[in-house]
Amino acid sequence: MNARLTSPEVWQDQKASQALQQKKKLLEKDIRFFKGILVQKEELEVLTELAAEGESVEADTEAAAARLEKALAEAELLALFSDEDDVRNAIMTIHPGAGGTESQDWAQMLLRMYLRYAERRGFKAEILDHQPGEEAGLKSATIRLQGDFAFGNLSQETGVHRLVRISPFDAAKRRHTSFAAVFAYPEIDEDIQIDVSPDDLHIDTYRASGAGGQHVNRTDSAVRITHVPTGIVVQCQNERSQHKNKAMVMKILKARLYELEKSKRNEKMEKLEDQKSDIAWGNQIRSYVLHPYRMIKDLRTRVETGDTDRVLDGDLDEFIKAALVLRKKGGAALAAG
Repeated sequence: MNARLTSPEVWQDQKASQALQQKKKLLEKDIRFFKGILVQKEELEVLTELAAEGESVEADTEAAAARLEKALAEAELLALFSDEDDVRNAIMTIHPGAGGTESQDWAQMLLRMYLRYAERRGFKAEILDHQPGEEAGLKSATIRLQGDFAFGNLSQETGVHRLVRISPFDAAKRRHTSFAAVFAYPEIDEDIQIDVSPDDLHIDTYRASGAGGQHVNRTDSAVRITHVPTGIVVQCQNERSQHKNKAMVMKILKARLYELEKSKRNEKMEKLEDQKSDIAWGNQIRSYVLHPYRMIKDLRTRVETGDTDRVLDGDLDEFIKAALVLRKKGGAALAAG
């Protein structure tokens, strides 16, 4: 490896050198992180010794123990990122299932949950496309989350999410069940070659809806591209210019085609297509029940909590960590219920 890093040929290759610099940056960040854990450990040991000698350091000791516990939990999470794409940014799409306003409102709730999650984790979140529902909620949304291991954290959120609640749109106050599908893709780097033939693309431009300013709403700046061979449709209306929106749509399309090919290689394509084909019963990965009791339960890991407000406000760490543990075990049998 040292010979390779010191080889002039490597640094003359711009893409190769950029990739190495990125890896170097991540490794240096990991080293600083784990050195910090050692410093916190030593600090706690000193405080423990002082406490044993009768010093009044109880508050400092508790605070140091809490910091170390948080750092160790983060280290444990980092150890679960084993896929080559985990370190990448994430592109996430959200689509409501059948059910009109109910499901569209649920999709909007999920969008808020993931945006709050991004805020908690320090990820930069950008809404690339938002198609509002007819009465409430959304018909589709695409968001980009930037940050170290953004895709790794969100990779296991792909699937159908089920909500049970008393409908705020039902005058009779009846209980309704709604479904929405979430898909997460790694944002691919420019050095990964995904060949897309112009002949395979059907490109539409249209006037953007929703927020974006008067300029956006007066011009056909929004772009929708259909990849004819796969049927994948992506769109973006976030940027002010049609050119920028088209560039972002192509980035999203390449990310989805990359994940599609990767799924085929990993023999996961059939499962992924099954999830997309029916956003309804039998395909959900997690249930969110708000009535007649309050509970959120992941159907893969059996992790559950009654603190529904906390989860819907973006605290997904417990669910994400359990799903990553399951992934690392190679899809082992679900825990006994």
